[in-house]
Amino acid sequence: MPELSALSSKTDSPPTLQQTIGGWQVMFYGLGSMLGAGIYALIGRAADSLGNAVWLAFLTAMIAAMLTGLSYACVGSRYAKAGGAAYVTQHGLHKPLLSYVVGIAVMMSGLTSMATGSQAIAEQLEKAFGFALDIKLVAIGIVFVVGCVIYRGLRESMWLNVLCTVVEASGLLFIIAVGARYWGSVNYLETAKDTAAGGAGSGITLALVMQGAVLTFFSFIGFEDILNVSEEVKNPRKNVPFGLIGAMILATLIYMAVAITAVSVVPWRELAASKTPLMDVAHRAAPWLGGIDKLYLGITIFAIGNTALLNYIMGSRLLYGMSRQGLLPAVLGRVHPKRHTPHVAVFVLFGIVSVLILSGGVKQMAESTVLLLLAVFTVVNIALVVLKRRPGEPTGGFEPPMFVPVLGALTCASLIYTRIHSAITSPDASMHIAPLIAGGIIVISVVLYAVLKPKNPVVQED
Repeated sequence: MPELSALSSKTDSPPTLQQTIGGWQVMFYGLGSMLGAGIYALIGRAADSLGNAVWLAFLTAMIAAMLTGLSYACVGSRYAKAGGAAYVTQHGLHKPLLSYVVGIAVMMSGLTSMATGSQAIAEQLEKAFGFALDIKLVAIGIVFVVGCVIYRGLRESMWLNVLCTVVEASGLLFIIAVGARYWGSVNYLETAKDTAAGGAGSGITLALVMQGAVLTFFSFIGFEDILNVSEEVKNPRKNVPFGLIGAMILATLIYMAVAITAVSVVPWRELAASKTPLMDVAHRAAPWLGGIDKLYLGITIFAIGNTALLNYIMGSRLLYGMSRQGLLPAVLGRVHPKRHTPHVAVFVLFGIVSVLILSGGVKQMAESTVLLLLAVFTVVNIALVVLKRRPGEPTGGFEPPMFVPVLGALTCASLIYTRIHSAITSPDASMHIAPLIAGGIIVISVVLYAVLKPKNPVVQED
Protein backbone atom coordinates (compact mmCIF):
# COMPACT_ATOMS: atom_id res chain seq x y z
CA MET A 1 0.00 0.00 0.00
CA PRO A 2 1.53 3.35 -1.02
CA GLU A 3 0.49 5.13 2.20
CA LEU A 4 2.18 2.53 4.41
CA SER A 5 5.25 2.54 2.15
CA ALA A 6 5.59 6.32 2.42
CA LEU A 7 5.09 6.20 6.17
CA SER A 8 7.72 3.46 6.53
CA SER A 9 10.17 5.46 4.41
CA LYS A 10 9.65 8.54 6.57
CA THR A 11 10.04 6.54 9.79
CA ASP A 12 13.20 4.78 8.59
CA SER A 13 14.95 7.96 7.44
CA PRO A 14 17.91 8.86 9.65
CA PRO A 15 17.42 11.69 12.17
CA THR A 16 18.70 15.12 11.15
CA LEU A 17 19.50 18.45 12.77
CA GLN A 18 16.43 20.58 13.52
CA GLN A 19 15.86 24.29 12.96
CA THR A 20 15.30 25.48 16.52
CA ILE A 21 17.04 28.86 16.93
CA GLY A 22 15.85 32.32 15.91
CA GLY A 23 17.49 35.57 14.91
CA TRP A 24 18.03 36.95 18.44
CA GLN A 25 19.66 33.71 19.56
CA VAL A 26 21.95 33.87 16.52
CA MET A 27 22.90 37.41 17.58
CA PHE A 28 23.71 36.29 21.12
CA TYR A 29 25.69 33.38 19.68
CA GLY A 30 27.80 35.76 17.57
CA LEU A 31 28.16 38.35 20.34
CA GLY A 32 29.17 35.66 22.84
CA SER A 33 31.78 34.37 20.38
CA MET A 34 33.34 37.82 19.97
CA LEU A 35 33.11 39.16 23.51
CA GLY A 36 35.56 37.30 25.69
CA ALA A 37 38.04 37.58 28.51
CA GLY A 38 40.68 38.70 25.99
CA ILE A 39 39.25 42.23 25.74
CA TYR A 40 40.21 42.83 29.39
CA ALA A 41 43.92 42.62 28.48
CA LEU A 42 43.65 43.79 24.86
CA ILE A 43 42.81 47.38 25.85
CA GLY A 44 46.22 47.81 27.45
CA ARG A 45 48.10 46.43 24.46
CA ALA A 46 46.12 48.61 22.06
CA ALA A 47 46.70 51.72 24.22
CA ASP A 48 50.44 51.05 24.05
CA SER A 49 50.21 51.43 20.26
CA LEU A 50 47.66 54.25 19.86
CA GLY A 51 47.39 56.00 23.22
CA ASN A 52 44.06 57.78 23.65
CA ALA A 53 43.20 57.06 20.02
CA VAL A 54 42.71 53.37 20.81
CA TRP A 55 39.05 53.73 19.78
CA LEU A 56 40.27 54.41 16.26
CA ALA A 57 41.91 50.98 16.15
CA PHE A 58 38.63 49.27 17.05
CA LEU A 59 36.73 51.28 14.45
CA THR A 60 39.24 50.43 11.71
CA ALA A 61 39.34 46.78 12.76
CA MET A 62 35.55 46.60 12.64
CA ILE A 63 35.49 47.96 9.10
CA ALA A 64 38.08 45.36 8.07
CA ALA A 65 36.25 42.56 9.89
CA MET A 66 32.85 43.67 8.62
CA LEU A 67 33.93 43.08 5.01
CA THR A 68 34.36 39.39 5.75
CA GLY A 69 31.38 39.46 8.13
CA LEU A 70 29.11 40.66 5.31
CA SER A 71 30.45 37.86 3.11
CA TYR A 72 29.68 35.32 5.83
CA ALA A 73 26.19 36.80 6.25
CA CYS A 74 25.61 36.30 2.53
CA VAL A 75 27.01 32.77 2.57
CA GLY A 76 24.91 31.83 5.60
CA SER A 77 21.72 33.13 3.97
CA ARG A 78 22.52 31.21 0.77
CA TYR A 79 23.85 27.91 2.09
CA ALA A 80 22.62 27.01 5.58
CA LYS A 81 24.99 24.08 6.04
CA ALA A 82 26.73 22.83 9.19
CA GLY A 83 29.95 22.37 7.22
CA GLY A 84 30.29 26.16 7.11
CA ALA A 85 33.48 27.35 5.45
CA ALA A 86 34.38 23.82 4.30
CA TYR A 87 31.03 23.46 2.51
CA VAL A 88 31.24 26.90 0.85
CA THR A 89 34.81 26.25 -0.29
CA GLN A 90 33.80 22.92 -1.83
CA HIS A 91 30.61 24.29 -3.37
CA GLY A 92 32.37 27.30 -4.85
CA LEU A 93 35.83 26.07 -5.80
CA HIS A 94 35.30 22.28 -6.18
CA LYS A 95 38.67 21.53 -4.53
CA PRO A 96 38.23 18.69 -2.00
CA LEU A 97 41.80 19.03 -0.66
CA LEU A 98 41.37 22.77 -0.08
CA SER A 99 37.97 22.18 1.53
CA TYR A 100 39.51 19.57 3.81
CA VAL A 101 42.34 21.89 4.87
CA VAL A 102 39.86 24.73 5.47
CA GLY A 103 37.71 22.47 7.64
CA ILE A 104 40.69 21.23 9.68
CA ALA A 105 41.93 24.80 10.14
CA VAL A 106 38.55 25.95 11.48
CA MET A 107 38.28 22.88 13.70
CA MET A 108 41.78 23.41 15.15
CA SER A 109 40.92 27.00 16.02
CA GLY A 110 37.97 25.75 18.06
CA LEU A 111 39.76 22.81 19.68
CA THR A 112 42.78 24.80 20.83
CA SER A 113 40.53 27.56 22.12
CA MET A 114 38.58 24.99 24.13
CA ALA A 115 41.76 23.41 25.51
CA THR A 116 43.29 26.72 26.58
CA GLY A 117 39.97 28.12 27.83
CA SER A 118 39.09 25.12 30.00
CA GLN A 119 42.52 25.25 31.65
CA ALA A 120 42.12 28.99 32.20
CA ILE A 121 38.77 28.34 33.93
CA ALA A 122 40.44 25.74 36.15
CA GLU A 123 43.12 28.26 37.10
CA GLN A 124 40.47 30.89 37.90
CA LEU A 125 38.59 28.36 40.05
CA GLU A 126 41.81 27.60 41.91
CA LYS A 127 42.11 31.33 42.72
CA ALA A 128 38.48 31.51 43.79
CA PHE A 129 38.63 28.46 46.08
CA GLY A 130 42.04 29.34 47.51
CA PHE A 131 43.55 25.85 47.36
CA ALA A 132 45.48 23.82 44.78
CA LEU A 133 43.61 21.93 42.08
CA ASP A 134 44.72 19.44 39.44
CA ILE A 135 44.36 21.94 36.59
CA LYS A 136 44.39 19.44 33.74
CA LEU A 137 41.93 17.07 35.42
CA VAL A 138 39.54 19.91 36.29
CA ALA A 139 39.84 21.25 32.72
CA ILE A 140 38.86 17.86 31.29
CA GLY A 141 35.92 17.78 33.71
CA ILE A 142 34.80 21.22 32.49
CA VAL A 143 34.94 20.07 28.85
CA PHE A 144 32.91 16.98 29.80
CA VAL A 145 30.19 19.09 31.46
CA VAL A 146 30.02 21.43 28.46
CA GLY A 147 29.84 18.42 26.16
CA CYS A 148 26.91 17.03 28.15
CA VAL A 149 25.00 20.30 27.68
CA ILE A 150 25.65 20.23 23.93
CA TYR A 151 24.64 16.56 23.75
CA ARG A 152 21.40 17.47 25.54
CA GLY A 153 20.35 19.82 22.73
CA LEU A 154 21.05 23.03 20.86
CA ARG A 155 18.14 24.84 22.50
CA GLU A 156 19.62 24.23 25.96
CA SER A 157 23.08 25.19 24.72
CA MET A 158 21.74 28.44 23.30
CA TRP A 159 20.03 29.43 26.55
CA LEU A 160 23.27 28.77 28.44
CA ASN A 161 25.05 30.93 25.86
CA VAL A 162 22.52 33.74 26.40
CA LEU A 163 23.16 33.59 30.17
CA CYS A 164 26.96 33.64 29.76
CA THR A 165 26.81 36.43 27.16
CA VAL A 166 24.66 38.59 29.43
CA VAL A 167 27.12 38.08 32.30
CA GLU A 168 30.25 38.84 30.26
CA ALA A 169 28.63 41.83 28.55
CA SER A 170 27.48 43.12 31.96
CA GLY A 171 31.11 43.38 33.08
CA LEU A 172 31.94 45.62 30.15
CA LEU A 173 28.70 47.62 30.42
CA PHE A 174 29.41 48.21 34.12
CA ILE A 175 32.79 49.74 33.25
CA ILE A 176 31.09 51.99 30.70
CA ALA A 177 28.38 53.00 33.19
CA VAL A 178 30.70 53.92 36.08
CA GLY A 179 33.27 55.57 33.80
CA ALA A 180 30.94 57.54 31.51
CA ARG A 181 31.20 60.62 33.73
CA TYR A 182 34.90 60.84 32.84
CA TRP A 183 34.18 61.12 29.11
CA GLY A 184 35.58 64.28 27.56
CA SER A 185 38.37 64.60 30.14
CA VAL A 186 41.18 63.80 27.66
CA ASN A 187 42.04 64.42 24.02
CA TYR A 188 41.04 61.24 22.20
CA LEU A 189 43.56 61.79 19.40
CA GLU A 190 46.65 61.90 21.65
CA THR A 191 49.32 59.28 20.94
CA ALA A 192 52.93 58.67 21.92
CA LYS A 193 53.97 59.72 18.40
CA ASP A 194 52.60 63.27 18.73
CA THR A 195 55.05 66.16 18.35
CA ALA A 196 55.08 69.35 20.38
CA ALA A 197 54.71 71.42 17.24
CA GLY A 198 51.89 69.36 15.74
CA GLY A 199 49.93 68.85 18.94
CA ALA A 200 47.50 66.06 19.76
CA GLY A 201 46.77 63.85 16.78
CA SER A 202 49.90 64.82 14.86
CA GLY A 203 51.35 61.36 15.43
CA ILE A 204 48.43 59.51 13.90
CA THR A 205 49.46 57.89 10.64
CA LEU A 206 47.89 55.20 8.48
CA ALA A 207 50.68 52.80 9.48
CA LEU A 208 50.03 53.44 13.19
CA VAL A 209 46.28 52.94 12.85
CA MET A 210 46.79 49.75 10.83
CA GLN A 211 49.21 48.46 13.46
CA GLY A 212 46.53 48.94 16.11
CA ALA A 213 43.83 47.52 13.82
CA VAL A 214 45.83 44.32 13.25
CA LEU A 215 45.93 43.87 17.02
CA THR A 216 42.26 44.68 17.67
CA PHE A 217 41.00 42.79 14.59
CA PHE A 218 41.32 39.57 16.55
CA SER A 219 38.75 40.78 19.09
CA PHE A 220 36.12 40.45 16.33
CA ILE A 221 36.99 36.85 15.46
CA GLY A 222 34.09 34.59 16.40
CA PHE A 223 31.39 35.76 14.00
CA GLU A 224 32.44 32.98 11.62
CA ASP A 225 31.11 30.32 14.02
CA ILE A 226 27.55 31.34 13.12
CA LEU A 227 28.00 29.62 9.76
CA ASN A 228 28.30 26.22 11.43
CA VAL A 229 24.94 26.48 13.22
CA SER A 230 23.11 28.00 10.23
CA GLU A 231 21.58 24.61 9.37
CA GLU A 232 19.71 24.78 12.70
CA VAL A 233 18.48 28.37 12.28
CA LYS A 234 14.84 29.12 11.54
CA ASN A 235 14.53 31.05 8.26
CA PRO A 236 18.32 31.34 7.76
CA ARG A 237 17.89 33.64 4.74
CA LYS A 238 16.72 36.34 7.15
CA ASN A 239 18.01 35.37 10.59
CA VAL A 240 21.66 34.56 9.79
CA PRO A 241 22.40 38.04 8.32
CA PHE A 242 20.35 39.71 11.07
CA GLY A 243 22.18 37.88 13.86
CA LEU A 244 25.68 38.09 12.39
CA ILE A 245 25.64 41.77 11.39
CA GLY A 246 23.78 42.73 14.57
CA ALA A 247 26.38 40.95 16.72
CA MET A 248 29.27 42.72 14.98
CA ILE A 249 27.64 46.15 15.39
CA LEU A 250 26.90 45.54 19.09
CA ALA A 251 30.45 44.28 19.70
CA THR A 252 31.88 47.38 18.00
CA LEU A 253 29.77 49.77 20.06
CA ILE A 254 30.76 48.02 23.29
CA TYR A 255 34.46 47.87 22.36
CA MET A 256 34.65 51.55 21.37
CA ALA A 257 32.74 52.69 24.47
CA VAL A 258 35.00 50.59 26.70
CA ALA A 259 38.11 51.99 24.96
CA ILE A 260 36.96 55.60 25.38
CA THR A 261 36.03 54.95 29.02
CA ALA A 262 39.34 53.26 29.79
CA VAL A 263 41.57 56.09 28.55
CA SER A 264 39.23 58.66 30.14
CA VAL A 265 39.52 57.10 33.60
CA VAL A 266 43.13 55.88 33.59
CA PRO A 267 45.97 57.61 31.65
CA TRP A 268 46.82 55.52 28.62
CA ARG A 269 50.46 55.06 29.69
CA GLU A 270 49.26 53.41 32.90
CA LEU A 271 46.86 51.22 30.94
CA ALA A 272 49.68 50.11 28.64
CA ALA A 273 51.82 49.12 31.63
CA SER A 274 49.04 47.34 33.52
CA LYS A 275 48.48 43.58 33.49
CA THR A 276 44.79 44.11 34.37
CA PRO A 277 43.88 47.40 32.65
CA LEU A 278 40.09 47.20 32.88
CA MET A 279 40.30 46.05 36.48
CA ASP A 280 42.27 49.22 37.20
CA VAL A 281 39.56 51.25 35.45
CA ALA A 282 36.86 49.63 37.60
CA HIS A 283 38.82 50.25 40.81
CA ARG A 284 39.34 53.92 40.00
CA ALA A 285 35.86 54.65 38.62
CA ALA A 286 33.99 52.74 41.34
CA PRO A 287 36.09 52.84 44.54
CA TRP A 288 32.89 52.49 46.56
CA LEU A 289 32.28 48.95 45.26
CA GLY A 290 34.00 46.31 47.33
CA GLY A 291 35.01 42.94 45.96
CA ILE A 292 35.57 44.09 42.38
CA ASP A 293 38.38 41.56 41.95
CA LYS A 294 36.13 38.65 42.91
CA LEU A 295 33.30 40.00 40.78
CA TYR A 296 35.48 40.12 37.67
CA LEU A 297 36.94 36.75 38.52
CA GLY A 298 33.42 35.35 38.21
CA ILE A 299 32.76 37.28 34.99
CA THR A 300 36.03 35.94 33.54
CA ILE A 301 34.94 32.37 34.28
CA PHE A 302 31.62 32.94 32.49
CA ALA A 303 33.37 34.63 29.53
CA ILE A 304 35.92 31.87 29.03
CA GLY A 305 33.28 29.20 29.62
CA ASN A 306 31.05 30.73 26.97
CA THR A 307 33.91 30.69 24.47
CA ALA A 308 34.49 26.99 25.21
CA LEU A 309 30.75 26.28 24.84
CA LEU A 310 30.44 28.02 21.48
CA ASN A 311 33.62 26.48 20.08
CA TYR A 312 32.38 23.05 21.14
CA ILE A 313 29.07 23.65 19.32
CA MET A 314 30.93 24.91 16.25
CA GLY A 315 33.35 21.97 16.23
CA SER A 316 30.62 19.34 16.54
CA ARG A 317 28.61 20.87 13.70
CA LEU A 318 31.72 21.21 11.55
CA LEU A 319 32.60 17.52 11.95
CA TYR A 320 28.98 16.63 11.18
CA GLY A 321 28.92 18.84 8.10
CA MET A 322 32.27 17.61 6.73
CA SER A 323 31.09 14.04 7.27
CA ARG A 324 27.93 14.75 5.27
CA GLN A 325 30.15 16.13 2.50
CA GLY A 326 32.19 12.93 2.47
CA LEU A 327 35.34 14.68 3.71
CA LEU A 328 35.31 12.79 7.04
CA PRO A 329 34.10 9.32 8.12
CA ALA A 330 30.32 8.84 7.85
CA VAL A 331 29.98 7.91 11.53
CA LEU A 332 30.65 11.56 12.49
CA GLY A 333 27.47 12.53 10.63
CA ARG A 334 25.17 10.51 12.88
CA VAL A 335 22.44 12.43 14.73
CA HIS A 336 20.83 11.30 17.99
CA PRO A 337 17.21 10.24 17.29
CA LYS A 338 15.81 12.05 20.36
CA ARG A 339 18.21 14.93 20.99
CA HIS A 340 18.80 15.73 17.30
CA THR A 341 22.44 16.53 18.08
CA PRO A 342 25.53 15.10 16.34
CA HIS A 343 26.34 12.98 19.40
CA VAL A 344 29.20 10.99 17.88
CA ALA A 345 30.98 14.21 16.87
CA VAL A 346 30.42 15.59 20.39
CA PHE A 347 32.05 12.53 21.98
CA VAL A 348 34.95 12.50 19.50
CA LEU A 349 35.68 16.18 20.20
CA PHE A 350 35.76 15.49 23.94
CA GLY A 351 38.46 12.88 23.36
CA ILE A 352 40.55 15.13 21.10
CA VAL A 353 40.36 18.14 23.46
CA SER A 354 41.26 15.94 26.44
CA VAL A 355 44.39 14.79 24.61
CA LEU A 356 45.27 18.41 23.78
CA ILE A 357 44.85 19.41 27.45
CA LEU A 358 47.10 16.58 28.63
CA SER A 359 49.73 17.26 25.96
CA GLY A 360 50.35 20.88 27.02
CA GLY A 361 51.80 23.63 24.82
CA VAL A 362 48.35 24.50 23.46
CA LYS A 363 48.68 28.26 23.99
CA GLN A 364 51.16 28.72 21.14
CA MET A 365 49.01 26.55 18.89
CA ALA A 366 45.98 28.71 19.73
CA GLU A 367 47.85 31.83 18.63
CA SER A 368 48.77 30.17 15.34
CA THR A 369 45.15 29.32 14.54
CA VAL A 370 44.39 33.03 14.21
CA LEU A 371 46.56 32.98 11.10
CA LEU A 372 44.71 29.91 9.88
CA LEU A 373 41.36 31.66 10.35
CA LEU A 374 42.58 34.62 8.31
CA ALA A 375 43.52 32.17 5.56
CA VAL A 376 40.04 30.61 5.82
CA PHE A 377 38.43 34.07 5.57
CA THR A 378 40.46 34.74 2.42
CA VAL A 379 39.34 31.47 0.81
CA VAL A 380 35.66 31.96 1.75
CA ASN A 381 35.68 35.48 0.26
CA ILE A 382 37.22 34.14 -2.95
CA ALA A 383 34.66 31.30 -3.06
CA LEU A 384 31.83 33.84 -2.70
CA VAL A 385 33.22 35.88 -5.60
CA VAL A 386 33.17 32.72 -7.76
CA LEU A 387 29.64 31.84 -6.64
CA LYS A 388 28.31 35.34 -7.30
CA ARG A 389 29.72 35.15 -10.83
CA ARG A 390 28.41 31.62 -11.49
CA PRO A 391 25.34 31.60 -13.79
CA GLY A 392 22.20 30.16 -12.27
CA GLU A 393 23.52 30.17 -8.71
CA PRO A 394 20.62 30.98 -6.34
CA THR A 395 20.94 34.20 -4.37
CA GLY A 396 20.47 34.54 -0.63
CA GLY A 397 18.40 36.76 1.59
CA PHE A 398 21.33 39.16 1.90
CA GLU A 399 23.53 40.03 -1.09
CA PRO A 400 26.39 42.53 -0.65
CA PRO A 401 27.95 44.01 -3.82
CA MET A 402 30.88 42.21 -5.44
CA PHE A 403 33.50 44.60 -4.04
CA VAL A 404 32.76 43.39 -0.48
CA PRO A 405 34.17 39.83 -0.82
CA VAL A 406 36.97 41.17 -3.05
CA LEU A 407 38.06 43.72 -0.43
CA GLY A 408 37.47 41.13 2.31
CA ALA A 409 39.89 38.70 0.66
CA LEU A 410 42.50 41.43 0.11
CA THR A 411 42.18 42.68 3.70
CA CYS A 412 42.61 39.23 5.26
CA ALA A 413 45.50 38.39 2.92
CA SER A 414 47.22 41.67 3.86
CA LEU A 415 46.82 40.87 7.57
CA ILE A 416 48.45 37.48 6.98
CA TYR A 417 51.30 39.19 5.13
CA THR A 418 51.71 41.76 7.92
CA ARG A 419 51.92 39.05 10.60
CA ILE A 420 54.36 36.87 8.67
CA HIS A 421 56.50 39.86 7.67
CA SER A 422 56.74 41.01 11.28
CA ALA A 423 57.76 37.48 12.29
CA ILE A 424 60.51 37.38 9.65
CA THR A 425 61.90 40.82 10.47
CA SER A 426 61.54 40.61 14.26
CA PRO A 427 64.63 39.71 16.32
CA ASP A 428 62.27 38.05 18.82
CA ALA A 429 62.41 34.31 18.09
CA SER A 430 59.01 33.74 19.73
CA MET A 431 57.41 35.72 16.88
CA HIS A 432 58.33 32.90 14.50
CA ILE A 433 56.45 30.20 16.39
CA ALA A 434 52.84 30.98 15.39
CA PRO A 435 53.49 31.10 11.60
CA LEU A 436 55.53 27.89 11.80
CA ILE A 437 52.81 26.05 13.71
CA ALA A 438 50.16 27.34 11.28
CA GLY A 439 52.23 26.06 8.36
CA GLY A 440 52.72 22.76 10.17
CA ILE A 441 48.95 22.30 10.67
CA ILE A 442 48.38 22.90 6.94
CA VAL A 443 51.08 20.34 6.04
CA ILE A 444 49.62 17.77 8.46
CA SER A 445 46.14 18.37 6.97
CA VAL A 446 47.48 17.71 3.47
CA VAL A 447 49.21 14.52 4.65
CA LEU A 448 46.03 13.32 6.40
CA TYR A 449 44.04 13.95 3.25
CA ALA A 450 46.56 11.98 1.21
CA VAL A 451 46.50 9.05 3.66
CA LEU A 452 42.74 9.06 4.41
CA LYS A 453 41.62 10.45 1.07
CA PRO A 454 37.82 10.59 0.83
CA LYS A 455 36.54 8.29 -1.88
CA ASN A 456 33.56 10.33 -3.04
CA PRO A 457 33.69 13.88 -1.66
CA VAL A 458 30.50 15.78 -2.39
CA VAL A 459 31.25 18.44 -4.99
CA GLN A 460 27.85 20.07 -4.79
CA GLU A 461 24.84 19.53 -2.54
CA ASP A 462 21.27 20.55 -3.18
